[in-house]
Amino acid sequence: MEDMLEAEIWTVARMEQGNAVLLRPLGSDTVVPIFVGQLEAQSILIGFGDVKVKRPLTCDLFLELARLTGLILFRVEVHEIRNNTFFARLLLVGKEFSEARPLVLDSRPSDAFALAVRHKCPVFIAPLVVEQAGIPADLVIEDVGEFAKELEYPTQPPPGTKPQGAKRRDLQTKLEQAVAAEEYERAAEIRDQLILLEQEKEG
Repeated sequence: MEDMLEAEIWTVARMEQGNAVLLRPLGSDTVVPIFVGQLEAQSILIGFGDVKVKRPLTCDLFLELARLTGLILFRVEVHEIRNNTFFARLLLVGKEFSEARPLVLDSRPSDAFALAVRHKCPVFIAPLVVEQAGIPADLVIEDVGEFAKELEYPTQPPPGTKPQGAKRRDLQTKLEQAVAAEEYERAAEIRDQLILLEQEKEG
């Protein structure tokens, strides 16, 4: 396989275009923003914070199944970007598979990241992907740690209404609670409300 750069999942941030995982090659001042869906971002954050859930999520189930079958997630790689889409893969070892000849599975980056933060395995990225999609970390430094936090309207909203930022924060909190309680249908409904709110903002 081609040479890869070891990287860290720096954070999950809210940017103008949506929720992004910021992947930073070690020792670099460049980050690669990889945009993920709302529920996927929640899953990554749950793993990031070692939040315990009552029953296993899909990523937890995958890791447990791999363990029971004698396989271990060795590393994840973001190896390509094509037509503005990032491609990732999982490398597993165990049984007849070794680090030199691992079992390689295609994966969405969001799923790969959710697995990596839970299993605490290394993350790698192809140099060409960094070259094509990397941006200076200084450009997004204000977004770091600002997931689920928005600015209020600069002017007073109409009586009886909440500023859009406050509504968004309320919905984000409810979404987190729904995911933690494994109420996924409710979480999907709240996600749809967030999407509508974002569309209203853009409109």
